[in-house]
Amino acid sequence: MGQEQSAANHQHPQSLYPGAGGSPGGLHGGGRRRPTSGMSPYQQPSPSSTFHSGGGGGGGRASRPVNTEPGAFDIPGQQRQAGQIRAQVRIPAGVRPGQHFAVLLEGQQVMVRCPDRASPGDLIAIEFQASTFIVQVPEGVHPGQTFDVMVRGVRQRVTCPEGVRPGMQIRFSLPPTTSGAAGAGVPGVGSTGGSTAGPPELSPFEKLYEVVVPQGVRPGEPFVLLADGQRVTVTCPVDARPNHKIRFKLPIVPTNEQLAAYEMKYNKDGWVRCLGVDVKFHWFKVDASNSNLIGNSAIGGGGAGGGRRPKIGNFSFEDTAFVRSFRGPRSSPELVLVPPSEVAMDTTVEGTRLNFHTLSHGAQLPFDKKVEFFRQHCSSLKVPWEKGHMEIRVRRSQLLSDSLMAFERISKENMRKIFRFEFLGEPAIDAGGVAREWYDQVTDALFNPDFGLFQYSGVDQMCMQINAASGMVEAHHDRYFRFLGRLLGKALLDGQIVRHHLVRPVMKHILGWPVVLADLEYLDAETLQNLGKLQDMDPGVLGDLCLDFTVTENFLGQSETVELVPDGANKTLDADNLDAYLEANLKFRLCDRVKVQLRELLLGFYECVPEALLTIFDFQQLELLLCGMPNLDIADWMAQTEYGGEFSRQGAHHRVVQWFWEVVRDDFDQEQRARLLQFTTGTSGVPAQGFAFLQGNDGNIRKFTVNSISLEQSVFPRAHTCFNRIDLPLYKSKKDLKERLSLAIQMESSGFSIE
Repeated sequence: MGQEQSAANHQHPQSLYPGAGGSPGGLHGGGRRRPTSGMSPYQQPSPSSTFHSGGGGGGGRASRPVNTEPGAFDIPGQQRQAGQIRAQVRIPAGVRPGQHFAVLLEGQQVMVRCPDRASPGDLIAIEFQASTFIVQVPEGVHPGQTFDVMVRGVRQRVTCPEGVRPGMQIRFSLPPTTSGAAGAGVPGVGSTGGSTAGPPELSPFEKLYEVVVPQGVRPGEPFVLLADGQRVTVTCPVDARPNHKIRFKLPIVPTNEQLAAYEMKYNKDGWVRCLGVDVKFHWFKVDASNSNLIGNSAIGGGGAGGGRRPKIGNFSFEDTAFVRSFRGPRSSPELVLVPPSEVAMDTTVEGTRLNFHTLSHGAQLPFDKKVEFFRQHCSSLKVPWEKGHMEIRVRRSQLLSDSLMAFERISKENMRKIFRFEFLGEPAIDAGGVAREWYDQVTDALFNPDFGLFQYSGVDQMCMQINAASGMVEAHHDRYFRFLGRLLGKALLDGQIVRHHLVRPVMKHILGWPVVLADLEYLDAETLQNLGKLQDMDPGVLGDLCLDFTVTENFLGQSETVELVPDGANKTLDADNLDAYLEANLKFRLCDRVKVQLRELLLGFYECVPEALLTIFDFQQLELLLCGMPNLDIADWMAQTEYGGEFSRQGAHHRVVQWFWEVVRDDFDQEQRARLLQFTTGTSGVPAQGFAFLQGNDGNIRKFTVNSISLEQSVFPRAHTCFNRIDLPLYKSKKDLKERLSLAIQMESSGFSIE
């Protein structure tokens, strides 16, 4: 839009007002007219539209053409320059058409011309070019560091001034637009800044150099120099000339102390992500006894039965771990489980300026701040409305098939656009409610066990696990899992809540987190118990069991024998190969039997949310982020709790039990209560009917149970998720109980036992 200038050199934004301006009558949802194709929600209808003056909003629904064809439609937007602002202002009293009045917008005074036919009190839409902006410095940003802000859909980089702390507001101006591209490449080592650009952004493992362009070197030509004794080839920027100073950056080899500063500690299962010399994150296991890194795959200790040492072999149910990894061509990768030492996670997020420094900082934030961090960077990934949006049109009678085909038509780039949903034949306008309804109905259908993609978990009927026989039930099951992955990723990107909870192994796979055989509890607790018994047997008895390296799968009444290893049918189990047998079971039951479905779900998920951005969360936090923080009824929780051991006689009146509920009710926040529920039951979800309907792994009602154990048995609470039971030591003080319980739910020190 054009601009006018007053004698005082104030900006005169052009009004978009077509007539008197309140909210139009007949609008749904309190006053915003549904945009037509290609129209931004900030744009006003054509001058032929009629409005009511004043601020009153009309009810009802907007009349608009009814679309009849289902599918996904890419609606082009209207581009505008960085800093171009659209806003609504009210005409003050005493101002007549043609006169100017001043308003304060974006921290600056703007002169606005009153349109013809407008009256005082009318609301008008204006457009102007802002020169200065006010932003708040984010957490973790120190003076001299830079951070990104979005200026009406365009990402801008701001440097934190000296003396400014996080949370303070600062003003900044947009950089002037310059002709020509600045910058130069240093083959193999990075890029350089041009003479008119500011200093290149540096990571902690880069060093900035400044040199003078030699005589005879023209823009775009390379020249050679020595930097710290290293021969470097630098390309002259396009806007530089001989004798101009240019800057470039080179990587430096970090020390072990520098690398250690960027550990991502989760206080979960002992696993941490450490930064390697390749500037990627690698998994390491921390020995809880001495807090030392003991390698990428700790073997030994733990074991079945809540901490007793296995009698046969070195395989540990709690510590022998594997991480899912994609191998092979990017177009059709294979999903496999590999030792954690073979997995490296990228430390950059495509489309953002995030790196290992900001990610490691984000991982250490409290959960609420971590969510803010995540949402901020998700916003930078989204395509602004002005650059277009997607309309998803479906028929209720063909909800799943229409939604599937619509999502399959959307490119990876367009998955980050704003989505608007429409049920064909219905006049409702998507101001958020239609999208919410679409997510609820589609996920209800996809997670319905009768549809065949999922079945109930091995712990309860609140969590869902992938149905290994989904291909026999639905011929296009792989397409539906890719669709579901995109749906879940899009929900996470847009802040939508999914009501259905996935089992913990799937949440770990989404994060690329190490899985252990103890995770089988959430899929098949009975099989896990049986495998645990093998380590306690007399070594001479194992060979008499007549077990081989095969499993029998029952699908829809049909039995199928699957070999765990090549020629597994001819390999008999004995004490010497028990470790290999348990490892083969881990790989098969936690990955291989559902690898097709899991691969499609993960690939679809990462098309919306970059995998590296998820590294700031642990698997419990990811569940809370995706499924929402539960609003737990403490009174119902207490009323529907059963007690065991020494607590059985006095129940809620026992001193330790009273301390327990006082901590839960008065000291724990919402996140800690959700973590306690996850710790004890395996999920943060509660049945709609309340705690009285909590279920166990057998589908029967198993209420939340608090059982007593002695301090000699354990100084920390222990959980039995199959039975929704927490074993609470007989603490001597409320302070000890609070400290140990808080650590337990954070560290996830649960286990399984044979009962």
